Amino acid sequence: MMGTEADFAAPPDADEASRLAVLRARLVAPMPDDRPWGWLGPLLVTAFGTFLRFNRLRVPRTLIFDETYYAKDAWSILQHGVEWNTVGNANALIQAGHTNIFAVPQTPEYVVQPEVGKLLIAVGEWLFGLNSFGWRFSSAVFGSLAILLICRIARRMTRSTLLGCVAGLLMSLDGLEFVLSRTGILDIFLMFFVLAAFGCMVIDRDESRARLAEAVARGEGGDAGPRLGIRRWQVAAGILLGLAVGTKWIAAWYIVGFAGLGLAWDIGARRAAGLRFFVRGTFRDAVWRPVTFLVIPLVVYTATWTNWLLTSTGYNRNYAQQHGVTTPVISALYSLWNYHVQAIGFGLGLSTRHPYMSQPWDWLALTRPVAFYYQSYSGPVAGPSHFCPPKVGCTGPTWSQEVLAIGTPAIWWGSILALLFCLGWWFLHRDWRAGAVLLGVIAGWGPWFPLVSRTKFYYYALEFEPFLILSIVLCLGLILGPATASVRRRSIGAGITGAYILCVLIMFWYFYSILAGQVIPYKEWLDHMWYQVGWI
Repeated sequence: MMGTEADFAAPPDADEASRLAVLRARLVAPMPDDRPWGWLGPLLVTAFGTFLRFNRLRVPRTLIFDETYYAKDAWSILQHGVEWNTVGNANALIQAGHTNIFAVPQTPEYVVQPEVGKLLIAVGEWLFGLNSFGWRFSSAVFGSLAILLICRIARRMTRSTLLGCVAGLLMSLDGLEFVLSRTGILDIFLMFFVLAAFGCMVIDRDESRARLAEAVARGEGGDAGPRLGIRRWQVAAGILLGLAVGTKWIAAWYIVGFAGLGLAWDIGARRAAGLRFFVRGTFRDAVWRPVTFLVIPLVVYTATWTNWLLTSTGYNRNYAQQHGVTTPVISALYSLWNYHVQAIGFGLGLSTRHPYMSQPWDWLALTRPVAFYYQSYSGPVAGPSHFCPPKVGCTGPTWSQEVLAIGTPAIWWGSILALLFCLGWWFLHRDWRAGAVLLGVIAGWGPWFPLVSRTKFYYYALEFEPFLILSIVLCLGLILGPATASVRRRSIGAGITGAYILCVLIMFWYFYSILAGQVIPYKEWLDHMWYQVGWI
């Protein structure tokens, strides 16, 4: 909660050391003194989540959902530097183990997503080949690392290693993050870079407040406070946001959101330090903000197109020359600009009907998950001998195999209550943590609402899922109670928190078969379809 200048100012006769102690106590809460558990606990949780994600990663041993685009684009980039068109039966060739899948004569492929995610998928294909493990390897790595990230971020936000590990455990056991960590498409990379950028912002908040306390204690900057200059963790956030936009353009909203978040945190810090002209001081110190949140992301983003810029065979690469612009660098950038105009226009105008499309207000309620893969088998041994559409039903001994992109209900349904509570908590207490997670959800969820006619899918929500988990963790922290609470209070809180985590674990275990593509009896598969109108 914000305080007044009188609340936070040290006594006038206090020496510099006393002033510094008072300011640090007001501005920066101490981190938990529980080493080595501060790292060991998150690493153990991450190891658990990593095992889940890499176990049977090859299954299904075929291209599923949009892997048919990104696995082939990544292989093309690996072989030729840019995306090329493939032969019409490329999927069958890949299934048979062939790697020469490009059309003759070679022609550029028109793609409408930036390069970063495909470059990362290409790393796995370079290491393991053009197979299901290869094009899913990087997704599994980044999905696992996201667990470690959220452990450490939640720990820093709550000053509790226990709650940090709870955050990582919830992410480990969420069905949507699990499925997208095992699928060679872009969204897991987008989520990772957004979460990592947020983590940098949280670290910068602590570090800048510590520096501000030291400078104010020395009397630097007068009533407006000192200039902190360019800040390394904000630079890191800018780099990561550039990579996020280089994965999917929708991440640009997080640049706006995090820049505003950092500005609000700086104003709050200077006010808490007892500075009279705290707003003026914040804006005077914000001269580097356009560099960290505009120039750096733009430079990083442009650099991700290096392959396209250095070749002459990418789609639309010679547009500028064909229109009379021949200066080498200007020509390349102008062609890239025109390419973006076309691709973004296509993305905004995409309104093709799809059986698994949904609207953003459906996402938290899980009313329309996405079937990434479904196959039905007959006979005692699973094989592609018979396909049975789930709406038709099957007769005789049948089995089903599905990869359903759906979140763990206890997490997603619980997040609705958690977000409402965080909203009220922020209004009542101005808790920066509640405000931060709400902004993270708004920046990822809000931009989709105006695009009513645009084709959208539930798994787009993955980019803001970490903030849903953080909102739940903040609520669990309040339920658990402070360390100074009575034994009875803490015991009740621990019981409720433990019961919730157990519920998440049971639900993940229950849905595991249809998340991981296990072959199960058709009736058992149908029993998992709780909401048959929307889940089938």
